[in-house]
Amino acid sequence: MAALSHALTVERVSKHYGPVRAVDDVSLTIGRGAFVTLLGPSGSGKTTLLMAIAGFVAPTSGRILLDEMPITPLPPERRNFGMVFQGYALFPHMTVAENVMFPLRVRKVARPEAERRVAKALALVQLGHLADRLPKQLSGGQQQRVALARALVFEPSLLLLDEPLSALDKKLRAELQVELKDLHRRVGLTFIYVTHDQEEALSMSDSIAILRDGRLVQEGAPGALYERPATRFVADFLGKSNFLEGHVEAVRVDGFAYRVGPLRFVQSGMAEGLASGSAVLVALRPEKVAVLGVPPEDAGINTVSGTIAAWSYFGAAFALLIDTPIGRMQATVPAWRCPVEPAEGRPVQLAWSAEASVRVVAD
Repeated sequence: MAALSHALTVERVSKHYGPVRAVDDVSLTIGRGAFVTLLGPSGSGKTTLLMAIAGFVAPTSGRILLDEMPITPLPPERRNFGMVFQGYALFPHMTVAENVMFPLRVRKVARPEAERRVAKALALVQLGHLADRLPKQLSGGQQQRVALARALVFEPSLLLLDEPLSALDKKLRAELQVELKDLHRRVGLTFIYVTHDQEEALSMSDSIAILRDGRLVQEGAPGALYERPATRFVADFLGKSNFLEGHVEAVRVDGFAYRVGPLRFVQSGMAEGLASGSAVLVALRPEKVAVLGVPPEDAGINTVSGTIAAWSYFGAAFALLIDTPIGRMQATVPAWRCPVEPAEGRPVQLAWSAEASVRVVAD
C-alpha cells in the first residue's frame, strides 16, 4: 500500500520517571521494510520505547531518527506513523468504512480519493464485504483487521503495533499472526511490534530486540537468538532451558569439558576466556534432550541417569520433568515416537550431543 518503506534509528534513548528508568540507554537500528519485535516481560520498557517512537512519550535523553532525520521533537501527528492497539479503539457509532476513513477525514483528503483508499485498505484485510457494519457486529478478529486497515489507509511511514493480538483466543491469535506476517510482506512497510509472547515473536519477526528492566539485552534474528542466547535471562525467557552450572575441566580446540557435581560433560564451540577451573554456565533446550530406556552406545554423547518426576501430554509432545544427580531437568519428546512410556518414578537415561547446548553468561 505504501510506496516507500523507512528506516528508524533509536540512539541512546532513555526515559526516566523519577528514580525509575523505564527505558535505559537503548540503541536500535531498524532497517527499511523490516518486521522488528520488541519483546520482554511486563515492566521491561518495551511499550514505553514504542510510545517514545510514536511521539506520545518524550525521551529523557537520546534521539530518534527516521531515515537519518531527527524526529524526537515532532508531535505524534507530524510523524505520520500508523498505530494499532490491543483494544482496537474503534468508534462504536461509525461503520467499518467510516472508521477506516476517519484518518483521511482528519487529513482533509478529497471524498472520491478517500473512498478509493478505504476500499483498497478493506480489500487488503479482506473486509470489503463488511464495510457497512458497526464494530459491535464484528468478531474480535474482524475488529482487529479494521484497526489494521485504519492504520494503513493514510499510507504511514511506519506501522507500530502494541500487543494487538493479546485480547484474542489462542487459535484466532495464531491465524492472525500468519495474516499479519503476510500483510507485512504485501505492503512492504516497516513494522515495529510489541509483545510479551515469545512464540508470537519467534514466528513473525525478522528481528527481535529483547528488553529487560529498560535495557536492551540482545538483538538478532529469531533463530539466532533461540539457538545462541547470550545470557541466562535470554535462554530462559525465549523458550525453556535446562541450566548446567559447573567448572571447566579441560579446554580443547573444539570446545571444552566441564564437570557438574559428580558428572563430566563436553561442550563444542568457542571457549574464549575459559581455563581449567573456571566457572561455566551451559543452557540446554528441553527438545534437544533425548529420553532413552537404556544408555546410548555412543561414548561421545553426554548422558545422565534419572527418574521421571512428572509429565504432561500436549498432543504432539510429552513434557517430562526428570530428577537427576545434578538436579531436575526438562525434556520435550514427540509423543508419536517417545521411546519410553511416561510414568512417574520410571528410570530413564537422558542424552544430548556436545553441539546441542550453548554456553551463556550468568546474569
